Amino acid sequence: MDKKTDIIQSAKDTILSESQSIANLSNYINDDFKNAVTAILNCTGRVVVTGIGKSALIGTKIVATFNSTGTPSLFMHAAEAVHGDLGIIQPQDCIICISNSGNSPEIKALTPYLTRFGNTLIAITANPDSFLGKNADFVLRASVEREACPNNLAPMNSTTAQLVLGDALAVCLMQLRNFKPEDFALYHPGGALGKKLLMLVKDLLGKHEKPQVAPNSSIRDVIVEISEKRLGVTAVVENDKLVGIITDGDLRRMLQTQNDLSNIQAKDIMSPNPRTVDSNERVERALSILEDHSITQLLVTDQSKYIGIIHLHDILKEGIA
Repeated sequence: MDKKTDIIQSAKDTILSESQSIANLSNYINDDFKNAVTAILNCTGRVVVTGIGKSALIGTKIVATFNSTGTPSLFMHAAEAVHGDLGIIQPQDCIICISNSGNSPEIKALTPYLTRFGNTLIAITANPDSFLGKNADFVLRASVEREACPNNLAPMNSTTAQLVLGDALAVCLMQLRNFKPEDFALYHPGGALGKKLLMLVKDLLGKHEKPQVAPNSSIRDVIVEISEKRLGVTAVVENDKLVGIITDGDLRRMLQTQNDLSNIQAKDIMSPNPRTVDSNERVERALSILEDHSITQLLVTDQSKYIGIIHLHDILKEGIA
């Protein structure tokens, strides 16, 4: 085997090792896990997550996941806790302590103080019989057969197992809270994700004028309206009611089939029943309509009244795709 093959095989072995460890975690999901989820769900304070070393790094990620999915959380480093950070913990808080061995000096020193207000203590550990495991109310077992590390020393499978258990807690809590995409958006207002979930069609309407003609408008008026508004389209409106749409494509097709344009009116070439979207719909919905019908413009309505046009480019410029 050449070096390149060794590298590829080593990477595959690492991935398989960790994936097998994760799959085996399902054997440890029991009533303690169920009760831990219930305790967090009923917690009137926050979830305080603590740990040390690599477990501390996993803890910060679990906190981030909780906070973004509706479970208020914060991280307290185990080493700093005994030097004043214990003041973070309030009587109504629920605590998750992460430690692979459950017997490290820092964890053994900290554990008795974690429940001084009668707080619920949830342990994530590979050793249920450890000091932490025996003093916790509920134990989530994160045991693995070995680490992917060739020397079986560097935390790899074990920290992945801790992370996955944190995700499993978060998902259960989301489902119990009926946490919807709209709720998720409230915690992610920035960037493309926030825009996709929060931005409404009416938020983009100010970018353009509102092209419109009457059904009896001449072809000249139609061309001028489309040209001046620079959207390649105009709505056809009669008595404040949207009755059709004319695109520059409609004009081209007309010119290919008609020689005498003097008597042609907007109603003669318009497409009736145009695609529309309500101004209070999310932009994501407008994008879906545009893509489903392979069009680039969409007429916007408010309680069935035509109020403007949204263009595919407007949506793409916002980073929504």
